[in-house]
Amino acid sequence: MAPFALDMQHPVLLLHPDVNMTILPDDLLGQYGSGDDNFVRTIYEILNQPQQKEPEKHCTHFHYAVDFANFHSHILEGDFSKVVLARCCVEQNMHHLSPLHLFAKACKMYPRLFVALVSAYRCGTWLMATPEVLLEGDGRQWSTMSLAGTMPLSGEQMDFDEPPSPHRHVEHEGIRWSIKNIQEQRFVSTYITEALEQVASDIEEKGPYTMRAGNLVHLRSDFNFTINNRDQLGELINILYPTPAVCGLPKDTARDFIVSNEFAPRCYYSGFLGCLNPDAETHLYVSLRCMRIDKDTCSLYAGGGLLADSDMETEWSETEMKMDTMRNLLA
Repeated sequence: MAPFALDMQHPVLLLHPDVNMTILPDDLLGQYGSGDDNFVRTIYEILNQPQQKEPEKHCTHFHYAVDFANFHSHILEGDFSKVVLARCCVEQNMHHLSPLHLFAKACKMYPRLFVALVSAYRCGTWLMATPEVLLEGDGRQWSTMSLAGTMPLSGEQMDFDEPPSPHRHVEHEGIRWSIKNIQEQRFVSTYITEALEQVASDIEEKGPYTMRAGNLVHLRSDFNFTINNRDQLGELINILYPTPAVCGLPKDTARDFIVSNEFAPRCYYSGFLGCLNPDAETHLYVSLRCMRIDKDTCSLYAGGGLLADSDMETEWSETEMKMDTMRNLLA
């Protein structure tokens, strides 16, 4: 589990599994409730241990407006072609739901997404349901994606499902993408193509097409490729991450600017996590749709990409829609 920006307070966590098991969400809660399963009870005990905790910085509409004006001005001045602005919202856990209950609920509500619950002293307890693959592979064939652009699904579109074979179309069943969303997704796709060309071959791009994630849809393109030298896997991750979907262009300048200027530190939001095994299967995901769980509160994180023609209220609304993925678990 890696943070957005590595520092002493937010290290990369390498978690070596003691147990691998498969269990259904309902069975997880049932066994926890009955107390018959020692493994599940151990999980619950770990989640309730005291953990390292930072004070959350709740980003109000005012704080966001100040950040937006600052970030957007640097785009207009030519410092960035795109930069991502994120914020944190602190919500009360009114029902005092345990992390295990929230995790099981997220698994049932978001079957299309990668749902993860991570708890450790160094990072706290984080729950996420993310749609974005950073890197997947089996040691021979590898894949990644570019994911950018966001729209809500309306009532008549709620039965929408992404096409089983993603064939190169941007429009789908009444969903119409704006020029801004198409341009934002193209920025990410171009970046990934140029990054892969440094260490990979046989690069194939499929897309863009419309992908559903919860009650939102995004524009997605898929990339399949082979790595020239498997010893370059770490280099590939370093080249790919962070993509313009969570950072900006140029990458290093944008990340430094975000860390220095964003009102609320991102911590592990918009970092990445997953299983890393170069000799078998690797599944790494960008840490989106996140919440940090504390005793009585949950801190929700979301962001959006800013371009020259971005509008502050529209971008604020997009972060609200993204936070609803986690917020709906608290209802």
